[in-house]
Amino acid sequence: MSLLPFAQWCEASAAGHAIRTSPWAFAVIESIHLLALSTIGGAVLVVDLRLLGYGLKRHPAAQLARDAYPWLVGSLLVMLASGAALFVSESIKCYYSTPFRVKMVSLLLAVCFTFTAHHRVAMADETRMRPRWRALIAVVSLTLWFCVGASGRWIGFSG
Repeated sequence: MSLLPFAQWCEASAAGHAIRTSPWAFAVIESIHLLALSTIGGAVLVVDLRLLGYGLKRHPAAQLARDAYPWLVGSLLVMLASGAALFVSESIKCYYSTPFRVKMVSLLLAVCFTFTAHHRVAMADETRMRPRWRALIAVVSLTLWFCVGASGRWIGFSG
């Protein structure tokens, strides 16, 4: 099943046309998208650095994770909404783009990992979790979210 007809429909939609032909809409939406990504990065980074044993050592990882959670979820929702708007404006380009596919797979993996294994480890009692396990979870999390950002940037330099 090809998603090309869906991509064509998205790009031909009124929203896609409006964003694509506006002199400022794409830039504003992309700025919001990047701000949301950087907020996610900050929320993830503060928790992952703590899991690695760096930064904010006086604060339990579980407390940092609870404090960062609303920022993570809120910015993820903004990033998804703004990303959908960006996709609609150039969906055929995205359909043929390897970096876009890498980003979507990375995003899916990062979101699934963040709300399952990462959340479980971040919220666990630090004395009951091996430091190597916590470090491994943090490194995987950082790697996945880095792949999301890097592949998103790669989209801008491709085709």
